[in-house]
Amino acid sequence: MFGREKKSASPDSSSDKASPYANNYYDPDIAHPSAEYDDDLNVQCPSHTTQRKLLTQIDLRVIPVLSILYLLAFLDRTNIANASVYGLQEELNLQNTQYNTALTIFFVPYIAFEIPSNILLKKLKPHLWLSMCMFLFGVVTICQGLVQNYSGLLATRFFLGVAETGMFPGSFYLIGMWYKRSEAQKRYSFFFGSTSLAGAFGGLLASAIGKMDRMRGYQGWRWIFILEGVLTAVVAILFYFIIPDFPENAKWLTEEERTYVRARLRADQGRSAAERAIGVRDVINVFKDYKIFVGGFMYFGLIVPAYGYAFFAPSIIQSYGYSPIQTQLHSVPPWAASFTFAMVVAVVSDKFKHRFAFTILPICLAIAGFGILITVHDNRHLQYAALFFVTMGTYSAMPVIVCWFNMNLGGHHRRAVGTAWQIGFGNIGGIIATYAFLPKDKPKFYKTGYSICVSFICLSAASCVMYAVSVIMQNRQRDKAPRSLMTEYEKTEKGDMNPDYRYLL
Repeated sequence: MFGREKKSASPDSSSDKASPYANNYYDPDIAHPSAEYDDDLNVQCPSHTTQRKLLTQIDLRVIPVLSILYLLAFLDRTNIANASVYGLQEELNLQNTQYNTALTIFFVPYIAFEIPSNILLKKLKPHLWLSMCMFLFGVVTICQGLVQNYSGLLATRFFLGVAETGMFPGSFYLIGMWYKRSEAQKRYSFFFGSTSLAGAFGGLLASAIGKMDRMRGYQGWRWIFILEGVLTAVVAILFYFIIPDFPENAKWLTEEERTYVRARLRADQGRSAAERAIGVRDVINVFKDYKIFVGGFMYFGLIVPAYGYAFFAPSIIQSYGYSPIQTQLHSVPPWAASFTFAMVVAVVSDKFKHRFAFTILPICLAIAGFGILITVHDNRHLQYAALFFVTMGTYSAMPVIVCWFNMNLGGHHRRAVGTAWQIGFGNIGGIIATYAFLPKDKPKFYKTGYSICVSFICLSAASCVMYAVSVIMQNRQRDKAPRSLMTEYEKTEKGDMNPDYRYLL
């Protein structure tokens, strides 16, 4: 699906025999003293297939399904921006910042339930938990199209946040348990690119649905919620049967294939300890690592411009003098460009097995875009071009940041908690974004909102630098340290904090 992978040494190579945790790719998971593990890492690829064919099979089964799932989740989350262009605020008589408050209330449960959601994902299995959440937010989206007042809108936005809380961190967590770190960025970026595709698809869909205005007595904005919600609910029922579980439980692989996939990932990431439940102590141990907090700020800084654009792009574009339908159509190209650019960044990042530079360079592009928007107010073609810089920079840096942080965490337990924390804490920025672009600032070209976005992008860049310095220093300290005398169990309990681990820069 993602082209030919660079062939790595087979699991039974002499170097692996000498040191199965060489190459700075040992990433052990939290283990349990009573759990039994297969210590034989020298597992050949099954004779009936090849590594390339098996990886393609995994790609086709894992990535498209999760990408469609998150595309629909992001579409249902942000289609309120398209609905606003078609008269939502006028019909519900929203005053002052009531529309912004409706956007904000989504993030309250969305942030609060990220970590519990990932714990439930592991307990209930991904196919059940993710499809159930998907069906629920589809139903809530339908209800959003039936509300009659501000209170009803607040209620539906709140429960939409409850239902969607597990989608993003759960999917990132699941993808991270299928791929080696050197393979992950293309997959993460393709998955994350579904947000860009949702923006493009949402604009096209809204331009068509808007023509249903007054059909059966409903305004066009109501049909946007109703039809997109129905689509999500129907797809959720189908996805119950096809969303993949973790490699240990993948029934669509043979036993030989499952054994090979587990051994392959163990050589790269360490033991998964998938059979042990996540406890309170596991959660506490994760937060003893200061890099966890740095990772949260890396993502937090980019969420503000990301949601600022997602929620207000139609209003920004409409301020350039376009009609409602022209506005929806003009919202499509920046999203499409961001998806293409993100995939280019991901491919190059995986090729060089490096992440840091591929966070900073796109961030600089986004800053340039906002700089144009702050200073240029009389050239709508240049202003529109600046939106391409904003989307391409922001939405290509975000998946690299999440992949970099997520794949540097060890195994099911640290990765489940750490990923949920990064996404949950980062989405606090969504609350800030909803109040960055206020109605009173529209005549002033939203300069305040653009300035806020630039400030938080700079915060993200500074956090990325701090995280990079941290992993370089810790790798060097561990290189100089004497050989560890810790037992295998003690190492797996330490996770990525054990002395044999080397972080990916």
